[in-house]
Amino acid sequence: MVDQKQEKQEKQDLMAWLTDISEGAIQRIAEAPGADRALQALKSLGDRVDDLQRRTRGFEELDKRLTKLEKRVDGLAKPKSSASRARPSKPE
Repeated sequence: MVDQKQEKQEKQDLMAWLTDISEGAIQRIAEAPGADRALQALKSLGDRVDDLQRRTRGFEELDKRLTKLEKRVDGLAKPKSSASRARPSKPE
């Protein structure tokens, strides 16, 4: 039972240590020269990704419609049966 409590305490200590390190790293990054521009660029990137997702949302439906139309065109492009090809030629 003591081992479990000690292990749990060690995990909590490790998590607290990692949290402190992460917060310090984030603070140093935020204070670095050019960090503001980098953060703005990342935000802009997120906005552009959102816009791209909105634009491409309808592609799946368009792909289904295109496939259906391609099948119809293929059906129309198939050669007619031999009976319809055996028309008499025009007299000259």
